[in-house]
Amino acid sequence: MYDYDLFVIGAGSGGVRAARIAAGHGARVAICEEYRVGGTCVIRGCVPKKLLVYASHFAEDFHDAAGFGWDVGPAKFDWATLIANKDNEIERLSQIYSKNLKASGVELFLSRGVLRDEHTIDLGDKTVTADKILIAVGGWPVMPQVPGIEHALTSNEVFHLTELPKRVAVVGGGYIACEFAGILNGMGSEVSLLYRGDQILRGFDQECRDFLAQEMQKKGVNIRLHADVSRLEKAGNDIAVTLDDGTNLTVDAILYATGREPKTDGLGLDAAGVKVQNNGAVIVDHDLRTSRDNIFAVGDCTHRINLTPVAIKEGHIFADTQFGKTPRRMEYDNIAHAVFSQPSLSCVGLSEEAAREAYFDVKIFKSAFRALKHTLSGNEERTFMKLVVHAESDRVVGIHMIGPDAPEIVQSLAVAIKCGATKAQFDATIAVHPTAAEEFVTMR
Repeated sequence: MYDYDLFVIGAGSGGVRAARIAAGHGARVAICEEYRVGGTCVIRGCVPKKLLVYASHFAEDFHDAAGFGWDVGPAKFDWATLIANKDNEIERLSQIYSKNLKASGVELFLSRGVLRDEHTIDLGDKTVTADKILIAVGGWPVMPQVPGIEHALTSNEVFHLTELPKRVAVVGGGYIACEFAGILNGMGSEVSLLYRGDQILRGFDQECRDFLAQEMQKKGVNIRLHADVSRLEKAGNDIAVTLDDGTNLTVDAILYATGREPKTDGLGLDAAGVKVQNNGAVIVDHDLRTSRDNIFAVGDCTHRINLTPVAIKEGHIFADTQFGKTPRRMEYDNIAHAVFSQPSLSCVGLSEEAAREAYFDVKIFKSAFRALKHTLSGNEERTFMKLVVHAESDRVVGIHMIGPDAPEIVQSLAVAIKCGATKAQFDATIAVHPTAAEEFVTMR
């Protein structure tokens, strides 16, 4: 009856995984992408951002090297070289995604897909039909209606700047704002982080929020809280930023990182009978099914937990359930998070505040210290670690870390949280010495 068993709209992390797994189960699968295969993570998100994070660390590394007897001489940074090399790597990865789709037997259409009805997809110059349809179109940066907002950048454009701005304002207090504040500061820009709230990284453990803000400021980021932009004005090559309190600052560029919303406008969801929330998020049930029985959605377009690994896992579970005869459901508890700020922050499980709301009694174990490396480097950066324990069961319900390699360390500890490890089991684990990670099994 249909051209395909499954048609996927959006070739990002979730869509590509779903398409490949479904094809592996024997389904006839096609996927469409209007821009480049790879989606937010590969093209304009996690991967290029992490490459820029690596690049921005070198200035501090060169400085730290002196304490260990290294004279690296005067260092020079070239933004254009970094961006060109980054672009080459992103293109390579995008091509790999395309090749993997082809190798899996998935037909790829490089065009925008719009739903005509619950089984029909318009692809510009042709129309196709499918038994099941998966929406995996991701999200897009949103900008407030501030006078002069046309002079601002989003995280999409910042990856393609032709030169590094000397003075930058970053508006926002979430992942992306904190990460780009660290990137630009590390590369030598004068950075002001403007956030209208009372502290950066709303939703994270309060003590971690305060600690990270202090460390970022020590590294040179000017964090201004309760700061809301009221107007932007272009003056030659400068941008004049006026805040609600009447104060002003002048910058060469302003980056807005104030949120993302599902990229579902013009997708034809109404025509297909798919219900969405006010912000365009596709409404799905526990089986990732929309209000239309044969249409499903995964990833950021559902606007729940907007993380690449979540989209990938959802896509895999969808394909196994619908085409692999192995039904299962996504588990959203104890998902590890990482902020590639400087220093980095990572956590899994509950914050202290959330744990105190969930349980009558909790125990908190924490450690703050200057890493062994910095006894010689002279760097004043400090590391912070925290365990949140349910007192009655002794189960570790939250793990938090700020410092070098925090995401790498917490990734492994996330397994322990998932397995329900207790503080006694942490204590019984022999430490690897000397490491920062050993603090997690020696806290008393």
